Formats: sequence, structure tokens, C-alpha cells
Amino acid sequence: MLKPEENPPMIWPADLSVKDFQGTWWVAHTKSRNEKALAWQMQKRNIRYFLPLTEKVYRKSRRVFRSMLPLFSGYVFFCGDEPDRLEVLKTNRVAGLLEVKDQQHLVAELLPIEKALTSGINLAPYTYLKAGQLCKVIAGPLMGTEGLVVSDQNKTRLILQVDMLGKATCLEIDSALLEAIGEN
Repeated sequence: MLKPEENPPMIWPADLSVKDFQGTWWVAHTKSRNEKALAWQMQKRNIRYFLPLTEKVYRKSRRVFRSMLPLFSGYVFFCGDEPDRLEVLKTNRVAGLLEVKDQQHLVAELLPIEKALTSGINLAPYTYLKAGQLCKVIAGPLMGTEGLVVSDQNKTRLILQVDMLGKATCLEIDSALLEAIGEN
């Protein structure tokens, strides 16, 4: 098991945001459990990528273990040109590439996830929802972030979706920090 500092950076180059990446976005659908290895290979080739990771804590034999797992299992987002795309395919860690038809929409969906992770908020995978109340965060480190709101077990959760993958993530949030902006 890797120590947290032995994992690849979530964003490469680390000093950039996904909104600063230049080029065409693709989504690499990796072979099973190859997300981090692909990220390391992309870093060596200086290919810009975003691999959202979340911390999982579990106990085994009275010991506590922490590991960083991909938030969207089996997927790594990357940005570049045609030679970068070919380099990613040459790694032999990719089962297929998903073409991003709406580049700006994907970046808009990835930004709140990046913002939450860089703010130190731990995200959890969540079942993707098609319908729900669209809300905006009106205060705190996620101010301006939009997402769907659901309530379960007396907790309010903000769902951040990536439509192209049919996947989503969620975070717990105080409902007082939310403002409805319409129906989805």
C-alpha cells in the first residue's frame, strides 16, 4: 500500500488548474486498477492530467490503514494534442479513450471537484442522479459551486456530476450554505 506522498499528484503540472490546461480533453478508461500507474506515466511524459483521488480509511487487525483511491474508478482525465493522445495509448494501461464532445462543459464539471479536493474536502463516490434540485453554494470555500442537492439520513449532500461518464461525487454540506437556482 502506498503512503499518501507516494501517490501521483491529482493534477499535473501541480501548479496549474484544469481551467488552465491547453489542448483537447480526453478521458482515458483505464484497465483495472491502472489509474495511478497511468498518471505516473503521463507525468513522466509531461502530459497534463487530472486524477481526482479520495482518502479511504479502514481497519484491519486493530491497525488503521489509509489509502488514496480514484474518485472515478477506471478513469483519468487528460488534456493535450494528438501526439499526447498517442503516448497515452502506448502506455498499455488504457482500455479505451472517451472523446469529449463538449470540452468547456467537461472543464466546468471538473472545476468544482478540483476546488473541493484542493480545499481539503474529502469527496466520496455517489450514485449519479438525473433529477434533483440545482443549488449554488453561497458561502465558504466552495462559494459559487453548483450541484444537485439530496438529503439522506438527515444529512444534506451536494452532488457534483460528470455527465459524460455518468458518474458523480458528493460532499456533506450545511443546507444554510445553499441557495436554489432552479430545476434540473
